[in-house]
Amino acid sequence: MCNRRTAKIAVISCTHSPFTPAKTQDWVLDQLSSIPDLTHFGHLGDVFEAGAASVHASASEYEHTLEDEYEHAAGFLKSIRDVLPKGCRRWINTGNHDDNLLAKDPRRVPKSLRKLVDWRNHPDFGQEFNEWSWVPYEKSSRGVYRVGQCHFYHGFDCSVASDELEGLQILGSCGWVPFSLTVRGHTHRPVPPTQSKRTSKIPLPFWYSNVGTCGPLQPEYMKRRDCSQWGTALLVVECIWDRPSRLNGRCWEAELVRMLP
Repeated sequence: MCNRRTAKIAVISCTHSPFTPAKTQDWVLDQLSSIPDLTHFGHLGDVFEAGAASVHASASEYEHTLEDEYEHAAGFLKSIRDVLPKGCRRWINTGNHDDNLLAKDPRRVPKSLRKLVDWRNHPDFGQEFNEWSWVPYEKSSRGVYRVGQCHFYHGFDCSVASDELEGLQILGSCGWVPFSLTVRGHTHRPVPPTQSKRTSKIPLPFWYSNVGTCGPLQPEYMKRRDCSQWGTALLVVECIWDRPSRLNGRCWEAELVRMLP
């Protein structure tokens, strides 16, 4: 890093309250407490499981309520705020599970109730949720949180190659900033910072990463599917905090820290 102003950023994703394992919560807090001089912290979405807004029959078997999800999520977010440095910027990318609560889909939540289930309006827990900046769930530049050459979003597609392909789509919507890093969650598969390629021998000036999940690694709904590539991780990024148009070359470094089984 040069002598210009730098940002140090930590990001996680997919906590799926109330199913975030207690040991995972402790691990996240320990990691954040050990990173000096954090300027930004991001949660890349799926804060809630949002089972109450699911169209799948299995969701009706959940024993907890939507309010239980809000209580659990607010508590975890508060504990994160408590360990972050004063003045650290905080944001949350709305995930697809979170967006299900507000989506214009009567199969999930009737139109007349959507405002009532908005977590930011909850009389007991809304205050905590309003301590965070929320980025909308949109596959466009509006759904991206940007710091220098780094782009953070939740994710939309789930194929094995989607980290790279979707990262390029996101960069296209943001103006094709050279030497950019795109970071997402969604698939629950951690991927360290990796350079995109046009072919196996032609690298592109773009990188992508995935921070995996902070939720359960073997949930009930995956018992007949393969989740062997799922993992819990946290990404730490240090980058020049400036307009991308004023940067030359790659002005960031990133490390994926994985939680051991």
